[in-house]
Amino acid sequence: MDLLVSFYLFDELQLEIHHSDFSLGGSISLVLFGLLELAYTMTDRQLDCALDLMRRLPPQNTVENLTGIIDLVPSLCEELLSSIDQPLNVAKDEESGKEYLLCDYNRDADSYRSPWSNKYYPPLDDGAVPSDSLRELEIQANQAFDLYREMYFEGGVSSVYLWDLQEGFAGVVLIKKVGDGSKKIKGCFDSIHVFEVQETSRGSNANYKLTSTVMLWLETNKDTSGMMQLGGSLTRQVDKSFTVSPSSPHIANIGTMIEEMENNMRNTLDQIYFGKTKDVVNSLRSSNPLSSESLKKDLQEELFKTLKRK
Repeated sequence: MDLLVSFYLFDELQLEIHHSDFSLGGSISLVLFGLLELAYTMTDRQLDCALDLMRRLPPQNTVENLTGIIDLVPSLCEELLSSIDQPLNVAKDEESGKEYLLCDYNRDADSYRSPWSNKYYPPLDDGAVPSDSLRELEIQANQAFDLYREMYFEGGVSSVYLWDLQEGFAGVVLIKKVGDGSKKIKGCFDSIHVFEVQETSRGSNANYKLTSTVMLWLETNKDTSGMMQLGGSLTRQVDKSFTVSPSSPHIANIGTMIEEMENNMRNTLDQIYFGKTKDVVNSLRSSNPLSSESLKKDLQEELFKTLKRK
């Protein structure tokens, strides 16, 4: 509302300037500058508040919540879409019959490129594709991370997309695993790993910058415990340098970084979401009767007093 008021005042002031003799001169310029600065400041504050709010909302409802915020503040649409990671969607390659993941990094207009056939669906004639040498590396990376996904997640879908930079290249590794709903437990695990590779002048070493985001949500519905939802997201960054050689190619270096990052983030998720939630639930609800807990407490106090007298 404050932002709208600022723009309204700016428009009214412009109207007065057009119908005046400009007797105020520099004072009006200062007022205009101040109003513009206020408008930009309010926009930054709104963006910070929107990002902070999205970090606290359930990841399974990201699309609905993001749409609602954009409807409230349409001017933040581009910044929000580029700053907030959304749950990954799955599509099927019509040529190879394999599934692949959709994101902004393999999107061109309204079409998405498949990493298996290098084609866009729906068909797009002039869609962006990696160079021939980078495409070969992309094929090898998809094969490697397909095995990685199967070993660690025992299912799910993975995709790797690479693109050329002026110096070096960049890419993203996507992994999605959806719970099958067995034992009345639903859930989804999405991991997004965006990396940038810059080789040295000699080409024997390379610097790797990795930004990883993990989104996790679980939902249980049992007669004994009722319905419970648990979810959240976590983002981490790391910057490392590796030797590039036939025994240590780019794929191996990137894979090592992603493997270490995912293991650390999974441990953090286990400690934060599961560990803290278990502690809170145990402190609020006890399986033992209240009389037993009271008797146990009395015995502890009596034992403490006896030991203290000795």
